[in-house]
Amino acid sequence: MAFVLTALGAMLAVGLELLEALAIVLAVGSTRRWRDALLGAAGAAVALAALAVALGPVLLARVPLAPLRVVIGVFLLLFGLEWLRKGVLRLAGRRSPSSSFQEYLEEREQLEAVAMPPPGQPDWAGRAIAFKGVLLEGVEVILIVTALGARPGGLAPALVGGLLAVALVVGIGLVLHAPLRRLPETHLKYMVGVVLTAFGVFFTAEGLGVEWPGADAALLYVAGALVLITQLRIALLARTPAEVPA
Repeated sequence: MAFVLTALGAMLAVGLELLEALAIVLAVGSTRRWRDALLGAAGAAVALAALAVALGPVLLARVPLAPLRVVIGVFLLLFGLEWLRKGVLRLAGRRSPSSSFQEYLEEREQLEAVAMPPPGQPDWAGRAIAFKGVLLEGVEVILIVTALGARPGGLAPALVGGLLAVALVVGIGLVLHAPLRRLPETHLKYMVGVVLTAFGVFFTAEGLGVEWPGADAALLYVAGALVLITQLRIALLARTPAEVPA
């Protein structure tokens, strides 16, 4: 059960973060030069690989298990509750839906205002934008996968989920931006919020010495409770008129 939920959480979280990075790289490549967009993304990938190699072993080898569980739990709670908060607001109609395709269009519009360098010269602006976009989203990916994988037995499902997400996003990238229009990102991000928050509650309690009834199966009823609470909140927000700012 923990294997499936860890892999699912990693796949959804990694996939959605990578989709946002993909939108930026596609915007740079389609409005400027594909070579510079890919070079910027590749540079970020190298930096992220170095960070992953440095962070994972240090965290797992030097932090005792009980405090590590608390640290992981709090970290996942911070990430999960933020995703969950945004998901609730979006599903209740209080925030615009999440869309990597919209981010792609907005990024293209901004890039079109930046002058292109003369032919034969590197497009440092395009490279920098692609590098920054991939790096920022990739750091979140590394932190989430490291946190999910730090629990005993968690590394394999976290890596499996992450690799599946990479394969899916690369597949979308190969057919450019068309699939971005059809992805229900708002609902997917809400699901990620539920999964990460459930893991955060579970890990934090474990680190504080709580023994969950049902062991790893506790993740299911914690996630179920989160869905129930947030769905009630969504229904309440949807029925309550939004306040008009003064």
